[in-house]
Amino acid sequence: MSRAQRLLDLMQLLRRHRYPVTGQQLAQTLNVSLRTLYRDIATLQGQGADISGEAGIGYQLKPGFTLPPMMFSEQEIEALVLGARWVSQKGDPALAQAANDMLAKVSAVLPASLRQELATTALLIGPGEPVPGDGEVFGQIRQAIRQQRKVSIHYTDNQGQQSQRTVWPFAMGFFDQCRVMLAWCELRQDYRHFRADRINGLATTDQHYSPSRHQLLALWRKSMGIEAPDY
Repeated sequence: MSRAQRLLDLMQLLRRHRYPVTGQQLAQTLNVSLRTLYRDIATLQGQGADISGEAGIGYQLKPGFTLPPMMFSEQEIEALVLGARWVSQKGDPALAQAANDMLAKVSAVLPASLRQELATTALLIGPGEPVPGDGEVFGQIRQAIRQQRKVSIHYTDNQGQQSQRTVWPFAMGFFDQCRVMLAWCELRQDYRHFRADRINGLATTDQHYSPSRHQLLALWRKSMGIEAPDY
């Protein structure tokens, strides 16, 4: 493996970890000595990568340092296109347009050889039934999550019972047949999952909720026994 490729692999390893990872772990994964790893860390730091930590404690890459898109591998491009195509077909109109715009931006800066891979990838998204629900409501939910605002909803459950609730949306689940809003429900004083197609009306309030959506998501994962992804 060339040193340039090893540096790219090291960057990718650091990106996958939200918390400090020891030099020993990094060295074992890259199959290099600790001395070599320390030199590689110093090289990346010299090139502008904001890597905090030190020997014996662990290393963490802080957000903000990016590599040129031309560094994508062919498999990474396939994954990128496949995911974007799924979003363009299954997302609400605004999210679908964002997926298409993202691919256009990536294509514009890729070298010719990789641009061809982007355009001709053989991984396709098969046809499926339209996702029920109002695309505008999907967009409102996503915006409320970003802004950490409470929303008032009229909801019909699977038994046909209707209710009006104030909830704190902190995440949204995307499934082939439905969209699900994850929220803290003030009425039930607990986490609840709401199918977006059963929301008959939604109004975003001016009230921000606390704790933050990140904290709510972490607490929800803990309550459900779901381990957070390590990236």
